[in-house]
Amino acid sequence: MKIVASIVLNNFKNDSRVLKENISLQNAGYKVKVVALHDVGQKEFEEVQNIPVHRVKLKSRGWSKYKLIQLLKYMEFIYRVVKQYKDSDILHCNDLSALPIGVIIKKFFNKDAKVVYDSHEYQVYRAGISKTISKLSYYLEKSLLPYCDTVIVVSKSIAQGYAKDYNIEEPELILNTPNFTKINKSDYFRKKYQILNSEKIFLYQGRLSKFRGIEKLVDVFRIMPTNYHLVLMGHGEELKEVLSNIKNENIHIHESVPPYKILEYTSSADYGVHPIPGDGILNHEYCLPNKIFEYTMAGLPLIVNVLPEMKRFIEENNIGISVDFNDSLENLKNSFIEFSKQDDDKYKDNLNDTASKFNWEEQEKVLLKIYEKLIK
Repeated sequence: MKIVASIVLNNFKNDSRVLKENISLQNAGYKVKVVALHDVGQKEFEEVQNIPVHRVKLKSRGWSKYKLIQLLKYMEFIYRVVKQYKDSDILHCNDLSALPIGVIIKKFFNKDAKVVYDSHEYQVYRAGISKTISKLSYYLEKSLLPYCDTVIVVSKSIAQGYAKDYNIEEPELILNTPNFTKINKSDYFRKKYQILNSEKIFLYQGRLSKFRGIEKLVDVFRIMPTNYHLVLMGHGEELKEVLSNIKNENIHIHESVPPYKILEYTSSADYGVHPIPGDGILNHEYCLPNKIFEYTMAGLPLIVNVLPEMKRFIEENNIGISVDFNDSLENLKNSFIEFSKQDDDKYKDNLNDTASKFNWEEQEKVLLKIYEKLIK
């Protein structure tokens, strides 16, 4: 039985992709463990949906957030993970921050170990990072990629970008899709916020942070008629002040929910929205995030920004519209209203067909084929 250490630099509280991958691998006979960061109030060792999790405790965790101290915390994490998991057969490194651990183990401690680099974003072109961090990310990836036995990314455009940037074979593609689920539409949001059946509910779900267009979306709904409601469902501290000052009765903030329950909540909206701006940020331009597939699985027609991957997905499957979120608030307001006047039934069959093609059961097949090649 091959031992897989799936390493992630977060507290593994809302990481649905990592959880799904490990459930699939465990069901296929691999001995898996998620290795994450410990946070206050969390268990160091536990099982999440039968997946063993080790949240590594750091002695430096409570130290200052000064950049040099953060680097020391990172080095402690690397040291502890390498020490405890160097005998693993496969190091599944989620994002660039985890990749050095897999490469250190392979290069210095376990020549037979296989390194899987699962990049959930276009690392060098992420929003909010400085040019210096971007350059460092590029040179770090370039130096570590030769040690990777396989590379996985989350959209076709990102795969093409990696192949071009680093002169490597095009990485494998595993989309951020949910498990296939037959969803019965619920009235959760209507009951919770006392919204009439005749009123419309638009949902944004995901991390509530900067660089995602949430502020612009809120501004649109500030000028919408009050029978058009916006629900923002997710977690994040970056926009806490902005969101806490919202007084509009048609804008509602909902806490994040566990990944395995999210579609129950999603289905109680009428439309799914993703306003993430491009702004020349390739990680955004090329994104095809899990919320797009979650809206689809829950049967919600979509409104997304006019970015290449999302626009293509929406138009090819005829499951919604793309609008330019750089447009004026008035024009966006009118686009939302006009979209809501359409007969939603025209999207129903398309949404069902799309959900049957883009689900985790299909992506799981790709993951297991990748692993089969690794262990031959």
